[in-house]
Amino acid sequence: MANDTEEIVTELGRFITIEGTEGVGKSTNLAFVKQWIEARGQRVLVSREPGGTPLAEQIRELLLAQRDEPVDATAELLLVFAARAQHLNQVIKPALERGEWVLCDRFTDATYAYQGGGRGLDTQLITELEQRVQGDLRPDLTIVLDIEPEVGLARASARAELDRFERESLDFFDRVRQGYRERINAAPERYALINAGQTLEAVQRDIEQALTKLN
Repeated sequence: MANDTEEIVTELGRFITIEGTEGVGKSTNLAFVKQWIEARGQRVLVSREPGGTPLAEQIRELLLAQRDEPVDATAELLLVFAARAQHLNQVIKPALERGEWVLCDRFTDATYAYQGGGRGLDTQLITELEQRVQGDLRPDLTIVLDIEPEVGLARASARAELDRFERESLDFFDRVRQGYRERINAAPERYALINAGQTLEAVQRDIEQALTKLN
């Protein structure tokens, strides 16, 4: 009986992240994945990065705000990981330990893509910070919504005022997109690359196929 109880207590939930450049439809498809998980009787916690806790949300505001002062790329990277450390320890890890599924709008793959690919920072530095902050914790599945950057930026421009990242050049987002592809090529078993230029129905059909592999 003791062993059975221990297995129940220590069974972790699943960790799913959704990634992509601007305007790929993350919010819409995040809601779809949440419904898919709940329909299977699982509890799911939805969060985002940077953010997820009051402190991490304040850091998010610092990162996204337009400002006259140039933001040093390494300072940006350290802020991202400061928010992530708070988010992981206050929200993500406790939820997984309770057996909940965690669904997160962006995670460390975004750091490799944006700060590594986009900003050109040494990915070894990102890897060192990743290991320091996360240990061995990695998502069980990362869904990467992929679209031509100019199409995504047009969508983003139409919906709201652009933040500091969304105002970056097309070349920046081309590098970000390539950063995501490099991550996928390095560990394809963890990723599902989805063509976000399809109809919404086709996108969600592909997402569902990827989710089914978790069962």
